[in-house]
Amino acid sequence: MYPDLSYFLHDVFGTQPDNWASIFKTYGLFLVLAILAASQILYWELRRKATEKIFQSSTIEKTDGQKPEKQDYLYNAFFGFLLGYKGLYAAQNFEALQRNADEVLLSTTGNWLGGLLGALIFAGLKGWEVYRLRNTQPEVRTVEIYPHDRIGQITLIAAISGVIGAKVFYVFEDFSAFLEHPAKTVFSGSGLTIYGGLIGGFLAVSWYLRRHRIPLVPVLDAVAPALIIAYGIGRLGCHFSGDGDWGIVASAQPAWWFLPDWLWSFDYPHNILREGIPIEGCQSHYCMRLTAPVYPTPLYETTMAFAIGGMLWFARTRFKIAGMVFFLYLALNGLERFWIEKIRVNSKYDLGFLQATQAEIIATLLFVIGVSGMLWLWKKKR
Repeated sequence: MYPDLSYFLHDVFGTQPDNWASIFKTYGLFLVLAILAASQILYWELRRKATEKIFQSSTIEKTDGQKPEKQDYLYNAFFGFLLGYKGLYAAQNFEALQRNADEVLLSTTGNWLGGLLGALIFAGLKGWEVYRLRNTQPEVRTVEIYPHDRIGQITLIAAISGVIGAKVFYVFEDFSAFLEHPAKTVFSGSGLTIYGGLIGGFLAVSWYLRRHRIPLVPVLDAVAPALIIAYGIGRLGCHFSGDGDWGIVASAQPAWWFLPDWLWSFDYPHNILREGIPIEGCQSHYCMRLTAPVYPTPLYETTMAFAIGGMLWFARTRFKIAGMVFFLYLALNGLERFWIEKIRVNSKYDLGFLQATQAEIIATLLFVIGVSGMLWLWKKKR
């Protein structure tokens, strides 16, 4: 498939794989698309709720024409140093960047000269801002804002805390790999657990909302369709890159199957894990395909995620009880993930009386919480 953009361009335009476009990894591109889609859907919903007077506005003071302070220079210089330190090093080691961007970008090695030049340039930009505002007097004004006006901050907090949570849960899920290669496990761009991301993002965003006195429950209803659509887009990244989130070896295709063969079983050529057997005649960096075709579970999850997203989008204006949409999301999300685990490759925990994967355990809890929450809200309303 497409471990990076160069393989997609190869299929479309016939260009050579592993060229300059290989620095754009497929999974990362879909992750960015998922975050942008979630942000846009959440913005629409928060704005709609604001027009329905569900959210009240708050006021903040903004200062126009304020000159940068000492810490602004430090922040800019630090960002410029990182950009130059790693950017110039990556350019000097482009082949290594193509093979494994994580090792190049997340290592402590870099170019000190590039870092110093970057720091000087970005600090100089702040100095130019001071010069530009030399004859301007600061003016304080009061601005009225709603939750949808804070969508940039909410998205950034959710993205960062979500990645941290996903990585923490992955470490617990595969603790032996962490003990063997701790630094590689923590700083690698791969190995992200979706439920860890959801829990990490939920905790961080809840703290942000509480700090700004924004009611939590209406935001949870608004974010439900955004989360499941983003999940479906992210699973497309898993499929097209071949990151290992595939299913078990597929059984023989039944006679009644009328859809394309690759929707029943797929061997994930050019997968980023380089698992399986060599592809005949291939001379690129990713030349492996799976020995036996497996169920393409990421595609199944994308289909179910988009279907659930449509249901939640339909329900969002029809459910009049606050919190009902979010609890429905938890129930449907848990149900979907529990059943897909039956044909996915995953390590299982031995609980004595049964064996279950981490996702099965969390999915069961989410389903129970979702159904219980809907029943509780319905009875409370009555």
